[in-house]
Amino acid sequence: MRFHHTDRKGFWIGFIDFFTAGLFLVWYMPRGLQDELDEILGYRTQRYWKAYLLGIPDLFIYTLVWMSKIAEQLKEKALELGIGGELTSFRHMFLWNTAGLFLFGPMIATLRFFDTLNKVEIELNRRNEKDGRTEE
Repeated sequence: MRFHHTDRKGFWIGFIDFFTAGLFLVWYMPRGLQDELDEILGYRTQRYWKAYLLGIPDLFIYTLVWMSKIAEQLKEKALELGIGGELTSFRHMFLWNTAGLFLFGPMIATLRFFDTLNKVEIELNRRNEKDGRTEE
C-alpha cells in the first residue's frame, strides 16, 4: 500500500478536534486514516466512531485510552522500522490530553501522533519503492 498523506498537520487537526469535542475525528478518521492505521498496525482497529460513542458515558475516557493504545502501537511500529526522534506513546497521548488539557495539550498530543504517523508512512513508502512494490 502506498501512503499518500504523509504531511498531515497534527496540531491543526487536534485544534479543530478539540473545539468540535471530538466530532472532527469522527468525520476525518473514515476518510482513509482508519484504513492506513489498519495497514500499518497489521489488524483491523476498532472504528473511531465506536470508540467515540463508547466514550460518551464516561466523559471520553474510553476514547482517550483507545487513542493512547493506538499511539503506543504506532510508536512500537516506528521503533521496529528504526525511526528515531520524538515519537508518540500511550503516556504522551494520555498525559497531554489530561494534565495539559488547558495548555494546548490535546493539540500537542495530536501533533506528536501525526508526526509519528507521517514518519512511519514515509519510511514504509521508501521501503516499498526499494522493494519495487508501488501498488496503490
